[in-house]
Amino acid sequence: MKPIEITPGIYDVGVNDWNISDFHGYSTPFGTSYNAYLVLDEKIALIDTVKSGFADELLYNISKVVDPKKIDLVISNHTEMDHSGSLARVMHRIGEDKPLYCSKMGEKNLQRHFHRKLNYQPVANGQELTIGRRTFTFLETRMVHWPDSMFTYLKEDRILFSSDGFGQHYAGHEKFDDQIGDAIMPHAKKYFANILMLYAPLILKLIDKVTEMGLGIDMICPDHGVIWRKNASRIIDAYGRWSRQESKPKALVIYDTMWHSTEMMANAIASGISAEGVDVRPMYLRKWHRSDIMTEVLDARAVVVGSPTLNNGLFPTLADFLTYMKGLKPKNKIGAAFGSYGWSGEAVKVIEKELTEIGIELVEPGFKVQYVPDGETLDACYEYGQKIGRAVNG
Repeated sequence: MKPIEITPGIYDVGVNDWNISDFHGYSTPFGTSYNAYLVLDEKIALIDTVKSGFADELLYNISKVVDPKKIDLVISNHTEMDHSGSLARVMHRIGEDKPLYCSKMGEKNLQRHFHRKLNYQPVANGQELTIGRRTFTFLETRMVHWPDSMFTYLKEDRILFSSDGFGQHYAGHEKFDDQIGDAIMPHAKKYFANILMLYAPLILKLIDKVTEMGLGIDMICPDHGVIWRKNASRIIDAYGRWSRQESKPKALVIYDTMWHSTEMMANAIASGISAEGVDVRPMYLRKWHRSDIMTEVLDARAVVVGSPTLNNGLFPTLADFLTYMKGLKPKNKIGAAFGSYGWSGEAVKVIEKELTEIGIELVEPGFKVQYVPDGETLDACYEYGQKIGRAVNG
C-alpha cells in the first residue's frame, strides 16, 4: 500500500494485511490494516507502527515521503503488538535516542515487550507537544481497550488519531469512509461488539469527556480500517448507541446439534418468536463464527441458547461460545435455554447458570426434550418461542 496524503503534510504510511483470517479468536475474512501516520512539520512525527512482519513495508512507505532517519519523534498510542511489533526495528532505523512518546503504562509495557532502553517520554493526560505549526494533545483512554491506551489529537487540523477506537478489521483499497460508504458500518459494528463491548461504560465517559473539552473533530484516524474524513460524527454517534447497548425487537436462537433434535427445537422456537412479530435468526454454531454471532448479540433483545447434553455437560461449541460471550459482558438482554438429551440432560441447567452469570435475565424455565421431538413436542417448542417473543415485545 503506497503512502496516502490524508491532508496536507500528513500521510498514512501503514500497510494492509490481506491474508489474516483470525485475530485472536475474531474472524477477519476481509483481512485488516495496520495504520501508521507520518506528520510533517518543523519536526517530523510518526504515530504508531505496524505488526512485526510488516516493518520493511512500513519503512519503505515512509521512505516514499521522507528519509526515515529524518523522523524526529515517535508516538505510541497503544502497545499491543499489532501496533508496536515493529517499533524496535523502526527506532533502530531512525535512531534509538529519538524521543518515544507514550502513556506511563505504555512505557512499562514497551519495556516488557522489547527489554531494551529507549528514550521513553511518558505523557500525562492533556499534555501538549508542539512540533512547529502543529500541536498534539494526548488523551488518556485507559482500558479502551488496554491499560496503556491513549488518543492523540492534532489541534490545528482537528484530527483525532484514535488508536484502536473507531476502527474496523478491514483491508481494502478504499482508504476513507466516503469511498466505501455504508458498507464499512458492519465491519465497525463487528469490531465494537468483539473488542470494545466490554468497555462500553468507559467509552460513554470518554465521549462525554471529549464533548466537555470542546474538541472539534473533522477527521478520525484509527489504527485499523478506513479513515473517517467525511462524517466523523457518524461513527461517534454509533459508538454512543452501541455503548448504551440499545436493543431492537430482535432475538437470536444460538445452538448446536448432534442428531438434529436440538436443531428441530431451535427452528420451532424461532418460528414461535417470529409469530410475535420479532425479528429472529437461528444461528448454528458450526456455520456461524462466534465473532459474527456476537455482532448480532450487540443489538438483540433476546439470546436463546440450545445444546444437546454431552458427557453430562455442554456440547463443546456451546462451552466455547458462552465463555466468549461472558468475557464481553453484553447488557440489557433476556434469554432462555433449551436442548435435547439421551440419558441425563444437564446441558440446559448449565446454560441457564452461564446466562445468569453473564447477567441475562431468564424469562422462561429451561426446555429439554429426550431423544427426538415429536409433533406435539415441536408444537410446545413453538409455544415456548411465542412466550419469548412476547417477552421481547413487553
